[in-house]
Amino acid sequence: MAVTTTPVDDGAIDGFGEELRGDLLRPEDPNYDDARAIWNGMIDRSPAAIVRAKGVSDVIESVNFAREQELLLAIRGGGHNIAGNAVCDDGLLLDLSAMRAVRVNPADQTARVEPGATLADFDHEAQAFGLATPLGINSTTGVAGLTLGGGFGWLTRKYGMTVDNLRSVDVVTADGELRHASETENSDLFWGIRGGGGNFGVVTSFEFELHEVGPEVLTGMVVYRGADAPDVLRHVRDFNADAPDESTVWVVLRKAPPLPFLPEDIHGEDVIVVVPFYTGDVAEGEAVLAPIREYGDPVADVVGPHRYAEFQQAFDPLLTEGARNYWKSHNFSTIPDEAIDTVVEYARNLPTVQSEIFFGQIGGAMGRVPADATAFPHRDAEYGMNVHTRWEDPAMDDACIAWSREFFDAMAPYATGGVYVNFISEREGEENLGYGDNYDRLVALKTTYDPKNLFRMNQNVEPAV
Repeated sequence: MAVTTTPVDDGAIDGFGEELRGDLLRPEDPNYDDARAIWNGMIDRSPAAIVRAKGVSDVIESVNFAREQELLLAIRGGGHNIAGNAVCDDGLLLDLSAMRAVRVNPADQTARVEPGATLADFDHEAQAFGLATPLGINSTTGVAGLTLGGGFGWLTRKYGMTVDNLRSVDVVTADGELRHASETENSDLFWGIRGGGGNFGVVTSFEFELHEVGPEVLTGMVVYRGADAPDVLRHVRDFNADAPDESTVWVVLRKAPPLPFLPEDIHGEDVIVVVPFYTGDVAEGEAVLAPIREYGDPVADVVGPHRYAEFQQAFDPLLTEGARNYWKSHNFSTIPDEAIDTVVEYARNLPTVQSEIFFGQIGGAMGRVPADATAFPHRDAEYGMNVHTRWEDPAMDDACIAWSREFFDAMAPYATGGVYVNFISEREGEENLGYGDNYDRLVALKTTYDPKNLFRMNQNVEPAV
């Protein structure tokens, strides 16, 4: 039986608020609209109440209240989820953004991270000791949501997915109990949390393994004109096939933004951006990445030593909050020539100047973990493709979404049939693409820990009862 949204008595909400250390906001409060706004400007939902939690006790109180009142419950960490799962209509929004402490233990190379922390928060603290763990590519993303869906970025080929570096969690389950989960304690729950997308509770603390990274890494961008895209894509694909785990090369097709290192005559024109990244000695990286930098006739090459924490923020200006966003995604084990031709065709007809198509190289260490070792199943993927369709005018919604779906369908014959769960724009209907062959085990786990489906603002795994 799924939890339904039901009216809640004002007196009950007032009494609930008295039990909290954090703030309780209602629609009449002056900060309410700011508190319900999230990264994707397409999402406009109005919860009955918003809890700005200050600690674990507030999380427990909120979970218990939502369960007892049969309220729809949304959990906000960074608020970045493309489908808008961080906010709901009429129910209770549990906002964890004030719980953002990151505590690094350099002696054993671990970090304890609260659920409101962003990638920037994490990197700032870890890089003080020359340490990092695989995270995403946009520093304002929340660590919690990224991790619960699997998590990948520049360090993934060397050190695995974010969930492969998760040692333990503290999690408040649907019964209001705080549980510790790891490989040795509540191991079934720990398995599901590593890629299960928030279906099993509210994580209040993540413990990560850290690795020596930076403070400087070899990375940057090599930019080519759009006409060169077919050849550049093939070259990058062939280079990546034999590259070491330390090497990661991503590709972005878009209109050239007005960046200072790009010639003015290319601003607004089609470009293909090659983004190499080397995890390790910079001098070694120069030799390994030389074939990428020496290829063709680029209009700009800004590859060099960059501080890791700063490069993690390099793409933030292209992904600021408030715009309207719709994504479609595929995983690929290889990218055949026919797929490249299709990509180039659609890249020439992007619906807006803010839209882009990117191919993120993964594989490496990530692919050597068994598909059933964690809830994240897509260990056969060598690339994750995402279509960032982005615009400002609501009148363009239908056209932009239609273009994205058409491109998604055109690329389907070349894809694995799996999708990274954090890239799914619709809140329902693509669960099997996200969870793959691990779905049945997730259903069994959901039935045990959340039989009434309290946690369903996600790519939902429905319990069996």
